[in-house]
Amino acid sequence: MTTVDTPDTPFALVDAEKLDRNAARLREHLDRLGVPLRLHVKTAKSVEVADRVHAGGPITVSTLAEAEHFAAAGYTDVLYAVGIDPHKLPRVAALLRRGVTLTVLLDSLAQARAVTRFAQEEDLRVPALVEIDCDGHRGGVTPADPSLTEIGRALGDNLAGVLTHAGESYFAHTSEALHASAQNERDVAVAAAEVLRAAGLPCPVVSVGSTPTAHAATDLSGVTEVRAGNYVFFDLVMAGIGVCSTDDLALSVVVTVIGHRHEKNWVLTDGGWMATSRDRGTQAQAVDQGYGLVADVHGTLIPGLLMTGASQEHGVLSTRDGKPVPELPIGTRLRILPNHACATAAQHERYHVVSGTNPSVDTTWSRLRGW
Repeated sequence: MTTVDTPDTPFALVDAEKLDRNAARLREHLDRLGVPLRLHVKTAKSVEVADRVHAGGPITVSTLAEAEHFAAAGYTDVLYAVGIDPHKLPRVAALLRRGVTLTVLLDSLAQARAVTRFAQEEDLRVPALVEIDCDGHRGGVTPADPSLTEIGRALGDNLAGVLTHAGESYFAHTSEALHASAQNERDVAVAAAEVLRAAGLPCPVVSVGSTPTAHAATDLSGVTEVRAGNYVFFDLVMAGIGVCSTDDLALSVVVTVIGHRHEKNWVLTDGGWMATSRDRGTQAQAVDQGYGLVADVHGTLIPGLLMTGASQEHGVLSTRDGKPVPELPIGTRLRILPNHACATAAQHERYHVVSGTNPSVDTTWSRLRGW
């Protein structure tokens, strides 16, 4: 029998019970609001995870490699939610010709013209969403920007609707701020759709979403879909802004104690940044969790202990308050709870899967890498 003590460390571990609970929570919330989920697969990048929580449903991807991988597994409604590079349009066309409804994203007239020209040359419709900026976080145009209707007209029959992402919601630290971010995300997306419609342009899709706003939303009128992905695993950043608790984190990295530096009050592990990533997303939060919290191999947090340092293949554990580190003999296995599930998962090719505190590894799930 394979248990959490069997595989060589470090390795990524997923608690299927927590994964299922996280998925059910958001599904029930969106059902109450009457809006369907478009699962973002960029966090887990695993067909097995998608099949478990959203079998066959519409998905969002962050790379064309994901689109191709999930299309091969039978997913036929795919949104590529990164601004389209015209050089990648032949890969888009190949998926469209396989019967996949692949929608692209753009926010400039240059991209719109490139998509339209390519679609005409290939005798294809390339459905495209216009990215709307709702909070100044990254890309997109505002509803008041005249280029919104110019882009819509340039797309012609390829125009499929609008999309926005409340990236600033990851920095909201109160329930009131999260709710305001979710409401603003909805309001801006709907306003952009109304601008297009007022100009005589179609806007069937109004797409919003992030893990924080998906959970905080109370009014999604006018929205046709919600995108979220991090929620399947959650992480310490999400716990830090109150979207979940540390007990909801379904992903961890199992590491082994390989040394001690008593004069520095350190415990050394074989899990450095190659296993956990360098993400320090909680650094700006009220509680800085270092490179991650530390639990025993069964998932129980060890009070006051966190991963405070990382080199390529070494992790450094120490205490938050400077008290002596607990006795952790060489060979002790531990779990590191990640700051950012997407970044930590990206370091691994597969997940070892357990259910709750049962130490048996039930199965492994593959994970896609690359672009």
